Parts: sequence; structure tokens; C-alpha cells
Amino acid sequence: MYQEHRWDPCVAHRGDEVDGFISDYFTQTDRRVLLVTGAGFDPRSRTVAIRLNEAATSVQALLIRENRPNPPQDQSDRAGANTEALLATLVGPQVVPVKVFGPDGAVVGGRNIVNFVSQQDLEGVTDVIVDISALSAGISFPIVRYFVERIGRGNVAVNLHVFVVHDPHLDADIRSIASDAPGYVHGFKGRSTLSDTADAAKLWLPQLAKGRHAALGRLYDFVEPHDTCPILPFPASDPRLGDALAEEYLTEIEGTWSVDARNIVYADEEDPLDLYRTILRLDDLRKQVFAETGGSMLILSPLGSKLMALGALMAALERNLPVAYLESIGYELEATVPEEMDQPNLIHLWLEGDVYPQPRPALPT
Repeated sequence: MYQEHRWDPCVAHRGDEVDGFISDYFTQTDRRVLLVTGAGFDPRSRTVAIRLNEAATSVQALLIRENRPNPPQDQSDRAGANTEALLATLVGPQVVPVKVFGPDGAVVGGRNIVNFVSQQDLEGVTDVIVDISALSAGISFPIVRYFVERIGRGNVAVNLHVFVVHDPHLDADIRSIASDAPGYVHGFKGRSTLSDTADAAKLWLPQLAKGRHAALGRLYDFVEPHDTCPILPFPASDPRLGDALAEEYLTEIEGTWSVDARNIVYADEEDPLDLYRTILRLDDLRKQVFAETGGSMLILSPLGSKLMALGALMAALERNLPVAYLESIGYELEATVPEEMDQPNLIHLWLEGDVYPQPRPALPT
């Protein structure tokens, strides 16, 4: 029997609808906003903050600077310019430097940022906005989870919004240099380390992205799945992207991963809810099939576009699914990466708050 989905239906806006929503909703004088956003080299850093500042009467902002070892000078310059622009735009924002790696090389960014946001006083705040456009998954996933769980505990009555500037071409042009140590995103181990799941049939759902062979290879060895269902974008802004990725990973699909063509997952590149629903359907089906033989476990690896990663995040939250991930030790930028977005494609998802029946069902932990 299938379960009801937490975010189906989900309040969402795309493109021009987002600007309309911001101007209608955040101009209300009783709105008190906490904005959590990235202030790095990504050209999407300023987009949401500028629009929000023009509309809202009260914005408290946390500008997150992800610090990695020995960043290239041009990326440091871009990050500095974005930070200065945000400081000039917003009233009294707080710059939050976050060390992604510890002195021993361990990934500590997720834990560090959760420790920081947990100290924020939400008294009087009506809306929390997490802008994931310029944040890595290792930072944005724990932030969103923290606020969803804090709101779910009933400690605060606030609305939670997630914004993202969707640009799959830009996501591909900012190439991640993966570390050597795969692991789980902070807060997203799921039930992977519990003894009662030792015999579970593990299905790995990696999101394929251009040039991520090494990272996916390390993650495959880390997860040791029984089956693999790679995720390809379709439909996509580039109609041939799915075919191109399938061709690029043909060796893994036909060889290492032994993927049947019928087991490739296609998800709408423009709609995170499509991937979210697809993952939940797979989870529902496998629970029935493997109920008598140790159970089933889905393991996600969102390595592609930020919008599709958001769909994976929502599914992981709803079903407490583990998220296997390789943190980036650095990035390489194509020469075509702009310093600022000219015509951004904004997406907004309203995850928690007034628009949903209350009280909300508790999430599994």
C-alpha cells in the first residue's frame, strides 16, 4: 500500500512566478525574514538576496563562506566581490566562514554549519529562506534538514522556503574536484549503519553528471550496492543531454554497474518534484518486494544539477534515506562562467509552514 507524500502537492513557483510571489508575499509588513545564503564565487550568490532586499521590510541574513584549502586566486576574488556586494545590499548581514575540512582532512562542514544555525534566535522570525544556489550539497542539505526538524518539533512557528537559481549549464561549467574520502552527508546516514539493515537489498541512485567518473567510482565502491539505477535528466534543456551522459558512462552502465536499460531513472531536469516522487515510488515498490528478505534500502548520490539535487533532498528527508557523497576539495571554472547572472531562472519551494495542514506528520529519524 502506497504512503501519502509529504510534499505532494507542494507549493512551488518557477520563473516569473517567483518574482510575483516575492513581491506579493514578502512585501507584507508583518514578514520577518531570516535568509541563509552562500557568499562564494558562484555567480548566483547575489540573485535571491537582491530581490528579497527590494521587497521585504525586515531581512536578517547569514552569508555563508565555504572555506576550502588553497582556493585559486580568481575564485577568491569572485567570492570577495560577491560578499562585498551582499554587504552593501543587505542591512547588517553576518558573514559566516565555514571550514569544510578539518586539520586532519575530515569533512566537518555540515556539522560546523548546523552548530552555527542552531544558535540562531528565531524569536519573531516568520520566514526562513535557504538559498541553495551558491551552496554545496554538503552544506545546504544539513541546513535544510535542521530547519525542517526544528519546525517539526513545534519549537518555532515559521515558514521554510528553499530558493535556487536553476542553470544546468552553469552547474556543468563549475567542475568539482572531489576528495578521496566518500561518506554520508552530515545528518543523512539514514539507517545505513544500523544492524537491522545489514541484510537489506541496497539500491544506489546516482545522479549522473558530466566528468564525474572518478567520484562515482569511489562512491560505488563505498556503497557496495546490490543494484544501481542511474538518474538521467529527461526532459532537459538540452534534449540530447540524457543520451550524451548515457554514452559517457556506457562502460559503467554496461560493465561495472551492470545496469539493465529498463532500470535507468529519468527525471525532469526542470522539476525537482518529479525526481522526488520517482524516488518515493521506487521506495514503496521495493519495500513490498523485499519485506520478507531483509528489507530494502535506497541510497542517493546527488552529483548533478542543484535543482535535481533538491528533489533528492526532499525524498531523503521524507524517508530518512542515506545520501552518499564526495565533498569537493576545490573547483575548476570554465572560462564561460560569468561573474553575475543576467537572466536567472528562479525556483521556489515552500517546504513547511502556514500553507500546509497543521500539525505536520513527524519525519522519520
